Amino acid sequence: MIEVRVKLTFPEELVREPLIARLVREYDVEPNIRRANVDDHEGWIVCELSGEPAKVDGALAFLRDTGVRVDLLGDIVES
Repeated sequence: MIEVRVKLTFPEELVREPLIARLVREYDVEPNIRRANVDDHEGWIVCELSGEPAKVDGALAFLRDTGVRVDLLGDIVES
């Protein structure tokens, strides 16, 4: 298992999409939301994503491919 701390920035067209729910269902990744600010035009979430390394990588690739800006905020923590 690894844990990655990221800031996810959502453009206006993705603010209402259930992308965090898809991470849980489709990638078996557990998000721990630490901070967030979302309005009608944009949003950002600072969270920790934990799971198997390949699944976390897949989840981050999915977010990037969808149009979410993904910024890594810290070291990867393995457990």
